[in-house]
Amino acid sequence: MKSINPADNEIIFERSADTDTAVEEALSRASSVFKSWKSKGFSERAEVLNRAADILDGRRDELAALATREMGKRLAEAQAEVEKCAWVCRHYAEYAEHYLADDRRDSDNPESYVRYLPLGPVLAVMPWNFPYWQVFRFAAPTLMAGNTALLKHASNVPQCALAISEIFSQAGAENGVFQTLLIGSGKVDSLIKDERIKAVSLTGSGPAGAAVAARAGDRIKPSLMELGGSDPFIVMPSADLEQAVETGVKARMINNGQSCIAAKRFIIHEDIYDDYVRQYVDRVETLKVGDPMDPETGMGPLSSKAILEELTDQVKRAVDKGARILTGGEKTGSKGNYYRPTVLADIGPDNPAAVEEFFGPVALMFKAASAEDAVKIANRSPFGLASSVWTNEQSECDLFIDEIEAGSTFINAMVASDPRLPFGGVKASGYGRELSREGILAFVNAKSIVRA
Repeated sequence: MKSINPADNEIIFERSADTDTAVEEALSRASSVFKSWKSKGFSERAEVLNRAADILDGRRDELAALATREMGKRLAEAQAEVEKCAWVCRHYAEYAEHYLADDRRDSDNPESYVRYLPLGPVLAVMPWNFPYWQVFRFAAPTLMAGNTALLKHASNVPQCALAISEIFSQAGAENGVFQTLLIGSGKVDSLIKDERIKAVSLTGSGPAGAAVAARAGDRIKPSLMELGGSDPFIVMPSADLEQAVETGVKARMINNGQSCIAAKRFIIHEDIYDDYVRQYVDRVETLKVGDPMDPETGMGPLSSKAILEELTDQVKRAVDKGARILTGGEKTGSKGNYYRPTVLADIGPDNPAAVEEFFGPVALMFKAASAEDAVKIANRSPFGLASSVWTNEQSECDLFIDEIEAGSTFINAMVASDPRLPFGGVKASGYGRELSREGILAFVNAKSIVRA
């Protein structure tokens, strides 16, 4: 297992993968400690989560720098990510007992209710793009529900993965409550097959999600999939154009363009298309590409050479099929995985760019003749994670809310996950919901109780 700094492609960490014996020991610990962990009251589990939040706050700068070195996000964004992890820990520490309180129901019997009980060890297969947040938004509800957790993190962020285990240990979690496994993806199948693993959560690509979901289905185990996205960002004539441009650039370029919920397809009404695109390109061209540790940097490197090569190929194929580069469209810098922020236009329905997810700083521009046409373009994608719409017409808001095929619609705002709101997608973007009450219900037994 190794991590490579994407700013210069230098190896900064190497360690042997966990042996089969080590994995077996971890499974055994997760299973045995589950009995004592689930028996603890919500207040005891909350103490661990609140201490984890305090540790995250206290180690914010150190943890953020580690993420920046391992996967290349700008330091300020990494710091905000660590802070958000503390938030989700505190949220579930405060609300888990309320979310999982016995739910009284009417029936033909004197007493009927639903009690929510933990399942056991849950496996998390997590990606590199938000190396802390993706894990903590899984771990906080899963642990507060009384489950134990095993993490198989992306292979290029092993130090972040180990740091998360260390945080829970320092917070007072019993040995085995949360464990990191440094293993390759080839070991995931055998973990899901193991009877001690009761459920699996995956955030990642469509192919990875399909493989893990199929394996979980084979074993009749619950699974939650948060997969890719090609989110529409719709702008109508009534919108505040300047704000829609500024937010649109941020929404596309956040995390160096490597976010599932980044705005990717900009669907602009024809009456304002030229003005919007011109202002958008002007704003993109002001972004400084460079060292992600530098606070003046507006765009850091992509996470790996492979991601850089894939994005370069996607842009080339889009151009070969008729797309036009308005700015960017090329690698930059003598070392590191840097790609200039890019805007593509003239993307026809038969262009691969119309349906593919671009996991990097490439904004795709589409022209719509009406609100109904914007919905058609938005729904043409196989993905359905989130959407952002910009309008001050209530009839258009209602249309977008009801007709866009996505797990969320943000009106005059940038898409963002929030511990207080359920998060997830439809179609090729996955199934199930994380965060809020829906997130903690993902891995519990909703047990009906009837007393005659």
